[in-house]
Amino acid sequence: MPSSDHPAPAPYDGSAPGRGVLVTGAARGIGRAVARAFAERGDRVVVHYGSRRAEAEATLADLPGGGHALVRADLADPDDTAALVERAVERTGGLDVVVNNAALNPAHPLASVSYDAWRDAWRSVMEVNVFGAANVCYLAARHMIDRGTRGRIVNVGSRGAYRGEPDHPAYGASKAALHAMGQSLAVALAPHGIGVASVAPGFVETERVADRLTDAVRADSPFGRVARPEEVAAAVCYLASPGAVWSSGAVLDVNGASHLR
Repeated sequence: MPSSDHPAPAPYDGSAPGRGVLVTGAARGIGRAVARAFAERGDRVVVHYGSRRAEAEATLADLPGGGHALVRADLADPDDTAALVERAVERTGGLDVVVNNAALNPAHPLASVSYDAWRDAWRSVMEVNVFGAANVCYLAARHMIDRGTRGRIVNVGSRGAYRGEPDHPAYGASKAALHAMGQSLAVALAPHGIGVASVAPGFVETERVADRLTDAVRADSPFGRVARPEEVAAAVCYLASPGAVWSSGAVLDVNGASHLR
């Protein structure tokens, strides 16, 4: 079961408005901005984290409104993932929106890492970025189907799925898989009224990539900068909105025209 040292909030009592939203990897960066954007819209948000407890608690404390919760889970562990979704349902009273944002991105350039390091990187990245996200999708979608919810699933992919990630090839491959999975699920879940879409950001001004945000990286975009987390969050919120159901199956580029397809 997902573990936590802080007191668990009481199950949802049905009194708060808004939707139930689970955001994975919400301790910082894009995930934190997404969690806040939904909370600002009056939704009840479950902030998931893997190891960054202090940052996740700060995210939770910063959310406006009420009915929010914090849940730790290892997305590489299928049982932990199942418990995460179960607790998210309990804390929100039913999931309406799931945002798969959690991801690993270790560097493993082929020419300079050992074979063991190469295999370890691929295994760890796929377990979280692909298998973990797939398991969250399965569990959340089955809950939505059983509950009759016309829910939304939004996957946070990457420009790297198309442009390539030479120093992080497993990450690029995992995001390509995430986009493809989202499109398959969009077709499979449409008869149940569930929309599935993805965003594909380029570089975003976050802690995780702060050391890589050089002038050359910023110059990739004709705007001369990289995205702000809030800009990605706005795209996620649009795709999760009731009016965006006809965007199901889409992969929305959010890269400031730094890579055009």
